[in-house]
Amino acid sequence: MSGSITLTLIGGTTVLIEHNGFRLLTDPTFDPPGQYQGPHSPVKHVKIEGPSISAENVGRLDAVLLSHDHHFDNLDNLGRALLPKVGAVYTTMSGAQRLGGNAVGIDPFEARFLEGKDSQRLIVTATPARHGPVGVEAGDVVGFALGAEQPGDLIYITGDTLWFDGTADVARKFSPGIVILHTGAAEPRGRFHMTMGSEDALEAARAFPDAALVAVHNEGWGHLRESQDQLAEVIASFNLSKRLTRFEKGEALTISW
Repeated sequence: MSGSITLTLIGGTTVLIEHNGFRLLTDPTFDPPGQYQGPHSPVKHVKIEGPSISAENVGRLDAVLLSHDHHFDNLDNLGRALLPKVGAVYTTMSGAQRLGGNAVGIDPFEARFLEGKDSQRLIVTATPARHGPVGVEAGDVVGFALGAEQPGDLIYITGDTLWFDGTADVARKFSPGIVILHTGAAEPRGRFHMTMGSEDALEAARAFPDAALVAVHNEGWGHLRESQDQLAEVIASFNLSKRLTRFEKGEALTISW
Protein backbone atom coordinates (compact mmCIF):
# COMPACT_ATOMS: atom_id res chain seq x y z
CA MET A 1 0.00 0.00 0.00
CA SER A 2 1.16 3.57 -0.75
CA GLY A 3 0.64 6.34 1.76
CA SER A 4 1.80 9.58 3.31
CA ILE A 5 2.10 10.61 6.95
CA THR A 6 3.27 13.86 8.54
CA LEU A 7 5.15 13.58 11.83
CA THR A 8 6.19 16.38 14.18
CA LEU A 9 8.56 15.62 17.05
CA ILE A 10 7.48 17.62 20.09
CA GLY A 11 10.18 16.07 22.26
CA GLY A 12 11.20 12.79 23.85
CA THR A 13 8.57 10.22 22.89
CA THR A 14 5.92 12.82 22.04
CA VAL A 15 5.09 12.85 18.33
CA LEU A 16 2.16 14.42 16.51
CA ILE A 17 0.92 12.07 13.76
CA GLU A 18 -1.24 13.50 10.95
CA HIS A 19 -2.83 11.32 8.30
CA ASN A 20 -5.94 11.71 6.17
CA GLY A 21 -7.54 14.21 8.55
CA PHE A 22 -6.65 12.30 11.71
CA ARG A 23 -4.42 13.88 14.37
CA LEU A 24 -2.92 11.59 17.00
CA LEU A 25 -0.32 12.15 19.70
CA THR A 26 2.07 9.65 21.24
CA ASP A 27 3.11 9.67 24.93
CA PRO A 28 2.28 13.30 25.91
CA THR A 29 5.12 15.13 27.71
CA PHE A 30 4.94 18.92 27.88
CA ASP A 31 6.48 19.88 31.23
CA PRO A 32 9.49 22.23 31.40
CA PRO A 33 12.98 20.97 32.37
CA GLY A 34 13.36 19.75 35.95
CA GLN A 35 13.39 16.61 38.09
CA TYR A 36 10.23 14.53 38.08
CA GLN A 37 8.90 11.31 39.57
CA GLY A 38 5.73 9.63 38.38
CA PRO A 39 3.01 8.57 40.83
CA HIS A 40 3.59 4.86 40.14
CA SER A 41 7.38 4.82 39.66
CA PRO A 42 10.34 4.75 42.09
CA VAL A 43 12.57 6.32 39.43
CA LYS A 44 13.29 10.04 39.28
CA HIS A 45 13.73 11.44 35.78
CA VAL A 46 15.72 14.58 34.98
CA LYS A 47 14.36 16.50 32.01
CA ILE A 48 16.95 18.75 30.37
CA GLU A 49 14.98 20.14 27.40
CA GLY A 50 11.43 21.39 27.06
CA PRO A 51 8.92 20.63 24.28
CA SER A 52 9.02 22.25 20.86
CA ILE A 53 5.23 22.85 21.00
CA SER A 54 3.20 23.60 24.11
CA ALA A 55 0.18 21.56 25.13
CA GLU A 56 -2.00 24.62 24.49
CA ASN A 57 -0.78 24.88 20.90
CA VAL A 58 -0.88 21.25 19.86
CA GLY A 59 -4.43 21.64 18.52
CA ARG A 60 -7.30 19.19 18.10
CA LEU A 61 -6.50 15.56 18.78
CA ASP A 62 -8.53 12.52 17.80
CA ALA A 63 -6.61 10.20 20.08
CA VAL A 64 -3.54 9.69 22.24
CA LEU A 65 -1.41 6.57 21.85
CA LEU A 66 -0.01 6.10 25.36
CA SER A 67 2.55 3.31 25.63
CA HIS A 68 2.39 3.46 29.43
CA ASP A 69 1.27 5.91 32.08
CA HIS A 70 3.66 5.17 34.95
CA HIS A 71 6.95 6.72 33.75
CA PHE A 72 7.33 10.46 33.69
CA ASP A 73 9.18 10.59 30.37
CA ASN A 74 6.08 9.11 28.73
CA LEU A 75 3.30 10.93 30.60
CA ASP A 76 3.96 14.03 32.71
CA ASN A 77 1.79 16.58 34.51
CA LEU A 78 0.79 18.66 31.50
CA GLY A 79 0.41 15.55 29.37
CA ARG A 80 -1.92 14.02 31.93
CA ALA A 81 -3.99 17.22 32.02
CA LEU A 82 -4.37 16.98 28.23
CA LEU A 83 -5.89 13.49 28.20
CA PRO A 84 -9.53 14.40 29.02
CA LYS A 85 -9.57 16.80 26.07
CA VAL A 86 -8.95 14.16 23.37
CA GLY A 87 -11.36 11.70 21.79
CA ALA A 88 -9.76 8.55 23.21
CA VAL A 89 -6.63 7.46 25.03
CA TYR A 90 -5.39 4.03 23.92
CA THR A 91 -3.05 2.40 26.43
CA THR A 92 -2.36 -0.75 28.46
CA MET A 93 -5.15 -2.53 30.31
CA SER A 94 -3.62 -1.64 33.68
CA GLY A 95 -3.04 1.96 32.58
CA ALA A 96 -6.68 2.33 31.54
CA GLN A 97 -7.76 1.20 34.99
CA ARG A 98 -5.52 3.77 36.64
CA LEU A 99 -6.48 6.62 34.30
CA GLY A 100 -10.21 5.98 33.94
CA GLY A 101 -12.29 8.44 31.92
CA ASN A 102 -11.71 8.11 28.18
CA ALA A 103 -8.81 5.65 28.51
CA VAL A 104 -9.22 2.44 26.49
CA GLY A 105 -7.10 -0.56 27.44
CA ILE A 106 -5.88 -2.79 24.59
CA ASP A 107 -4.02 -6.08 24.87
CA PRO A 108 -1.19 -6.83 22.42
CA PHE A 109 -2.54 -7.57 18.90
CA GLU A 110 -6.03 -6.46 19.89
CA ALA A 111 -7.49 -3.78 17.58
CA ARG A 112 -9.87 -0.83 17.89
CA PHE A 113 -11.38 1.34 15.17
CA LEU A 114 -11.00 5.10 15.32
CA GLU A 115 -13.75 6.81 13.31
CA GLY A 116 -13.17 10.12 11.53
CA LYS A 117 -15.02 12.40 9.16
CA ASP A 118 -16.48 11.23 5.83
CA SER A 119 -16.46 7.58 6.93
CA GLN A 120 -12.68 7.62 7.37
CA ARG A 121 -11.25 5.26 9.95
CA LEU A 122 -7.97 4.09 11.39
CA ILE A 123 -7.25 0.64 12.75
CA VAL A 124 -5.39 0.99 16.07
CA THR A 125 -3.66 -2.23 17.13
CA ALA A 126 -1.66 -2.63 20.32
CA THR A 127 1.70 -4.37 19.95
CA PRO A 128 3.93 -6.23 22.42
CA ALA A 129 6.68 -4.37 24.28
CA ARG A 130 9.29 -5.37 26.86
CA HIS A 131 10.58 -2.34 28.77
CA GLY A 132 13.98 -3.68 29.77
CA PRO A 133 15.88 -6.97 30.00
CA VAL A 134 14.37 -10.19 31.31
CA GLY A 135 14.10 -10.01 35.10
CA VAL A 136 13.50 -6.26 35.29
CA GLU A 137 9.91 -5.43 36.26
CA ALA A 138 9.03 -2.07 34.70
CA GLY A 139 5.25 -2.45 34.42
CA ASP A 140 3.03 -3.05 31.43
CA VAL A 141 3.93 -1.30 28.16
CA VAL A 142 2.50 -1.50 24.65
CA GLY A 143 3.41 -0.18 21.24
CA PHE A 144 0.96 0.62 18.47
CA ALA A 145 0.42 -0.24 14.81
CA LEU A 146 -1.85 2.00 12.76
CA GLY A 147 -3.59 0.78 9.65
CA ALA A 148 -5.87 2.18 6.97
CA GLU A 149 -6.80 -0.72 4.69
CA GLN A 150 -5.17 -3.48 6.74
CA PRO A 151 -3.92 -3.58 10.34
CA GLY A 152 -0.45 -2.10 10.61
CA ASP A 153 -0.11 -0.97 6.99
CA LEU A 154 0.70 2.67 7.92
CA ILE A 155 2.97 3.04 10.90
CA TYR A 156 4.41 1.06 13.82
CA ILE A 157 5.36 2.86 17.04
CA THR A 158 7.46 0.51 19.15
CA GLY A 159 6.80 2.11 22.52
CA ASP A 160 9.48 1.81 25.20
CA THR A 161 10.89 -1.62 24.45
CA LEU A 162 13.94 -3.59 23.50
CA TRP A 163 14.00 -5.79 20.40
CA PHE A 164 12.67 -9.21 21.45
CA ASP A 165 10.39 -11.99 20.22
CA GLY A 166 7.32 -9.77 20.57
CA THR A 167 8.66 -6.98 18.37
CA ALA A 168 9.86 -9.56 15.86
CA ASP A 169 6.32 -10.92 15.81
CA VAL A 170 5.06 -7.45 14.83
CA ALA A 171 7.34 -7.61 11.78
CA ARG A 172 5.94 -11.01 10.86
CA LYS A 173 2.34 -9.77 11.07
CA PHE A 174 2.48 -6.19 9.70
CA SER A 175 4.11 -4.27 6.85
CA PRO A 176 4.12 -0.57 7.87
CA GLY A 177 5.46 2.24 5.71
CA ILE A 178 7.09 3.88 8.75
CA VAL A 179 8.56 2.51 11.98
CA ILE A 180 9.06 4.91 14.91
CA LEU A 181 11.74 3.47 17.17
CA HIS A 182 11.96 4.41 20.86
CA THR A 183 15.73 4.53 21.09
CA GLY A 184 18.20 6.37 23.34
CA ALA A 185 19.53 3.23 25.10
CA ALA A 186 17.89 4.52 28.29
CA GLU A 187 19.61 3.67 31.59
CA PRO A 188 17.42 5.09 34.39
CA ARG A 189 18.06 2.23 36.82
CA GLY A 190 21.59 0.92 36.17
CA ARG A 191 23.95 -0.20 33.45
CA PHE A 192 21.31 -1.95 31.37
CA HIS A 193 19.09 -0.59 28.62
CA MET A 194 15.37 -0.01 29.04
CA THR A 195 14.82 1.20 25.46
CA MET A 196 16.39 0.39 22.13
CA GLY A 197 20.03 1.05 21.35
CA SER A 198 21.66 0.93 17.95
CA GLU A 199 21.80 -2.89 17.99
CA ASP A 200 18.00 -3.03 18.37
CA ALA A 201 17.58 -0.47 15.58
CA LEU A 202 19.66 -2.68 13.30
CA GLU A 203 17.36 -5.60 14.10
CA ALA A 204 14.37 -3.43 13.17
CA ALA A 205 16.02 -2.36 9.91
CA ARG A 206 16.44 -6.01 8.97
CA ALA A 207 12.94 -7.03 10.09
CA PHE A 208 11.16 -4.14 8.31
CA PRO A 209 13.16 -3.91 5.05
CA ASP A 210 10.61 -1.72 3.24
CA ALA A 211 9.86 0.75 6.05
CA ALA A 212 11.32 4.20 6.67
CA LEU A 213 12.87 4.30 10.15
CA VAL A 214 12.50 7.30 12.46
CA ALA A 215 14.10 7.44 15.93
CA VAL A 216 12.69 9.22 18.99
CA HIS A 217 13.37 9.10 22.76
CA ASN A 218 17.01 10.07 22.16
CA GLU A 219 17.09 13.65 23.51
CA GLY A 220 15.72 15.77 26.32
CA TRP A 221 16.31 13.46 29.31
CA GLY A 222 19.34 12.78 31.47
CA HIS A 223 19.02 8.98 31.49
CA LEU A 224 19.43 8.60 27.71
CA ARG A 225 22.79 7.24 26.58
CA GLU A 226 22.64 7.28 22.77
CA SER A 227 21.84 10.35 20.69
CA GLN A 228 20.30 10.45 17.24
CA ASP A 229 23.74 11.37 15.82
CA GLN A 230 25.34 8.33 17.46
CA LEU A 231 22.59 6.06 16.17
CA ALA A 232 22.99 7.50 12.67
CA GLU A 233 26.74 6.82 12.80
CA VAL A 234 26.15 3.16 13.59
CA ILE A 235 23.48 2.86 10.92
CA ALA A 236 25.88 4.40 8.39
CA SER A 237 28.62 1.91 9.31
CA PHE A 238 26.28 -0.84 8.10
CA ASN A 239 25.52 1.07 4.86
CA LEU A 240 21.92 1.65 5.92
CA SER A 241 21.87 5.46 6.05
CA LYS A 242 19.03 5.64 3.53
CA ARG A 243 16.81 3.71 5.92
CA LEU A 244 16.95 6.24 8.81
CA THR A 245 15.20 9.58 8.32
CA ARG A 246 16.53 12.35 10.54
CA PHE A 247 13.93 13.80 12.91
CA GLU A 248 14.29 17.39 14.17
CA LYS A 249 12.18 18.76 17.01
CA GLY A 250 9.40 21.11 15.95
CA GLU A 251 9.86 20.54 12.20
CA ALA A 252 7.06 18.71 10.36
CA LEU A 253 8.37 15.66 8.50
CA THR A 254 6.27 14.16 5.72
CA ILE A 255 7.14 10.62 4.63
CA SER A 256 5.55 9.06 1.57
CA TRP A 257 5.93 5.54 0.23
